[in-house]
Amino acid sequence: MNIPELMAFARLKGLDVLGTGDALHPSWLRELKRDLEPDPGGLYRPKTGQNIYFIPQAEVATIHQHKNRARRIHHVILMPSLEIAEQLSEMLSRFGDMSSDGRPVLSMHPAELVELAMNLDSKNVIFPAHVWTPWWSIFGARSGVDSMEECYEDQVKHIHAIETGLSSDPPMNWRVSGLHRYTILSFSDSHSPYPYRLGREATVFEVESPTYQNIHEAIVKRTGKNRVELTIEVPPAYGKYHWSGHRKCGVGPIPPEEARRMGYKCPVCGKTLTKGVDDRVEELADKPRGYTPENAQGFIYLLPLQELIALAMGVEPESEAALNSKKVWSIYEQLVSAFGSELKVLLEADLEEIARASSREIASIIAKLRGGEIKLIPGYDGVYGKIVLEEQAGRKIGIDFKRLEDFL
Repeated sequence: MNIPELMAFARLKGLDVLGTGDALHPSWLRELKRDLEPDPGGLYRPKTGQNIYFIPQAEVATIHQHKNRARRIHHVILMPSLEIAEQLSEMLSRFGDMSSDGRPVLSMHPAELVELAMNLDSKNVIFPAHVWTPWWSIFGARSGVDSMEECYEDQVKHIHAIETGLSSDPPMNWRVSGLHRYTILSFSDSHSPYPYRLGREATVFEVESPTYQNIHEAIVKRTGKNRVELTIEVPPAYGKYHWSGHRKCGVGPIPPEEARRMGYKCPVCGKTLTKGVDDRVEELADKPRGYTPENAQGFIYLLPLQELIALAMGVEPESEAALNSKKVWSIYEQLVSAFGSELKVLLEADLEEIARASSREIASIIAKLRGGEIKLIPGYDGVYGKIVLEEQAGRKIGIDFKRLEDFL
């Protein structure tokens, strides 16, 4: 991943602003300084002049003790400049090796991280990443705590947002009343520049102009001319930890009520199951399923276009090789060329025109996506959820707890 690659695939996807990722890593920071230049609005643009903006951004991991247990939590930091990123990297080097990983592991309390970042520059924005993932998240069943206050203590005053992660969506987060005051964000921890990873989750900002100040205001203030309009989410069942299971034994996905009945023990080896996000939300929820708070943000569900194309062609969309195959890429490029970007194909393009540019099968799957009719086998214990067509919907899954049509 580098700036030219990210820029090229962002255009295909239909994204206007990207986080740089890993902006605290010394080597990547040097590359960012080499390839980007400041825009008058406080964002960054490629020196080649392309109309893609970048925000200095990093994800960091903290490890601290809480109630006699190690808590491992990921946090996202947005910064107003690469200079601030460089200063913050130097300050955090006392707590971990900043050059060992793009996402450094820091031996420090989250409150200490927030205090240090906000004392450095009040325009920094910090929030917990993928808040429900079992590992390395604020509410994770294996590594987290039960409230924002337990995590950030007296520095919680500086936290204004949460990130849903692939395995949760806004309605799941609305069930916890303590989260209602936070802006809901959705981003892609992409690990790859390809469009089936980059921007599969995203946030739509309504801003007067693309500036760091306006994006900062949209996140922190929530209302006014600059605001978060909606988030783009994959259906939470697509995420790798939506339901419980044990990948090593091939046990899963297990519905929450069944996992509880089993005492979260694997029926094959007896070890503890990886508790699903849906189960963990249920533990902390004080609102019923379906609850919507006042002034709730909007959201929409999308799935990567390459996966939909592969599915329509009868190709199992479960590997990068399949998704990057010549057959899939050829149709993907035809559609993007015809309509301008992946997001325009998924959201705006006329279905008959999609059928003419690709096939009626692909147009049919996109129609089902828009109508909320896509079926998924929920993900579990690091296994992505699986998109399933109607003709596959009767087969048993997991360890024969339920049929697919009972899931979603």
